[in-house]
Amino acid sequence: MPDGDVIRVCVAGVTGWTGTAVAAAVATADDLELTAGVARSDPASYSSVPDALDAVAADVLVDYTSAAAVKANVLAALERRVGVVIGSSGLSAEEYSDIDALARAQGVGVIAAGNFSITAALLLRFAADAARHLEAWEVIDYASAAKPDAPSGTSRELAERLDEVNAPALAVPIDEVLGAREARGATVATTQVHSLRLPSFTVSTEAVFAAEGERLSIRHDAGESAAPYIAGTLLAIRAVPGRVGLTRGLDRLLG
Repeated sequence: MPDGDVIRVCVAGVTGWTGTAVAAAVATADDLELTAGVARSDPASYSSVPDALDAVAADVLVDYTSAAAVKANVLAALERRVGVVIGSSGLSAEEYSDIDALARAQGVGVIAAGNFSITAALLLRFAADAARHLEAWEVIDYASAAKPDAPSGTSRELAERLDEVNAPALAVPIDEVLGAREARGATVATTQVHSLRLPSFTVSTEAVFAAEGERLSIRHDAGESAAPYIAGTLLAIRAVPGRVGLTRGLDRLLG
């Protein structure tokens, strides 16, 4: 940690929808310092994470880039013993396992969340609690028609968190479905996830629980502003320097 306990931050995707707002919030925080931004299209920023981290001192890399770029960015930061906050989606459970192993070997922390809004974190917490009392559930993942990765990071994280509680009951095993097996969605961990990609959605995630004669739906809807993600991202930035290895889920940081 630098003198004065100021956390030095590099933002990858600094000109993006969320990255712009995160960079502005970091720049105005008394305990944070924006030391670099990464954006290939911006001449005022570095063109790659390795270039930025080799040129300036940073304690934390915040990645809001894309599914195609995020893993390489995270590994480049960890190789330089820089902690990471992962806001980009698209990483698999196996890739997170690789990231955790490298972070532990390097003695630094990584915090990843499919969604850094506080209300999305509460969705994870409430859904996990529901899974302790109900035996059957599935997840519906809504996003814009242009979103290339499926399911969303929020829905993938939700399915994997539910798997930590239990596997849902299935009256008809997926391998025994008659007709198009794909109609039952993707199996993420042990949960069926159904991804819709349509105009007018940003990102919405719904966990549907059911028992005999009743249903419970817990749903998070994201609006068109990046504002909901700022407080959670700053919380993660401040938490990374005190951690080693991977922490998945913003709800893990909530009291």
